[in-house]
Amino acid sequence: MANYKNILYQKQRNGVLITLNRPQALNAMNEEMMGELDRALAEAEGDPEIRAVVLTGAGGAFSTGEDISGDDPETAWPYGIPQGTSLNATYNKFRDADRKDILGRQLYRWQYSKPIVGAVSGWCLGAGSWLALTCHVTIAADDAVFGQPEVRHGANTDFIWVALAGFKNALRYSLTGDHVDAQEALRIGLVNQVVPKAELLETCFKFVERIAHVPPETVKINLHISTQGLEMMGLRKAWMLNSELAAMARLTKREEFNKRLEEAKKKGGLEAFLKERDAPFQPEPFGPRAKK
Repeated sequence: MANYKNILYQKQRNGVLITLNRPQALNAMNEEMMGELDRALAEAEGDPEIRAVVLTGAGGAFSTGEDISGDDPETAWPYGIPQGTSLNATYNKFRDADRKDILGRQLYRWQYSKPIVGAVSGWCLGAGSWLALTCHVTIAADDAVFGQPEVRHGANTDFIWVALAGFKNALRYSLTGDHVDAQEALRIGLVNQVVPKAELLETCFKFVERIAHVPPETVKINLHISTQGLEMMGLRKAWMLNSELAAMARLTKREEFNKRLEEAKKKGGLEAFLKERDAPFQPEPFGPRAKK
């Protein structure tokens, strides 16, 4: 078994529990952690003793999405066109990076030969929500909160929300970045089941044990009937378009939106940035920031 720094890999009960393990950053995604997740999934896929993967997050969150805490111009705000570069070159760079880092990994997990069960507790935001929702089955704890708040500073949604929740439900939340609690996520089809937080992993592994009673070849075939069928209906093309439009979103720099966020981040760091960004949207319609 490989050694991992940013994830935990624990074989148990006919499956494996893979845990995103950057709790100090609410499991925000950096390239190192996502690379380790790629390797862990490959390890599990090649292990005949593992019939399914359960994917969760350590601490109080599943994942809060891309790590934007640093000063890397590709992940930190503001986006836009760096001085000395062309629009076309920057667009191609962002598009190609999205296809490799986001789309490529989504398709890999989508086409994975064993069921991936997302076990979501706490915050599940931005690209973290895309990770959870591209799991083949997603079970949420009653404290789970989904959302795409990054749209509030000019980033893009992902088509997986439309594929699961439907056109109108997905737009309701992707146009504002509003939070979605576990029960609302269940109502609109983002998750399969909501359970008490204390029962989340037990529920997931009981499901894994039920899968283990079915021949592995049958499980693989039925996965592919569902996932590849959706691809043939247009999911892959929609994700390709997602990459094109995501690059456009990164090139959009609206001074009136981003200047105050830049200033807040310089003065008070990421926490101040997020507070300034989200203040106009309070209270949220659902979740811990909703009006009581």
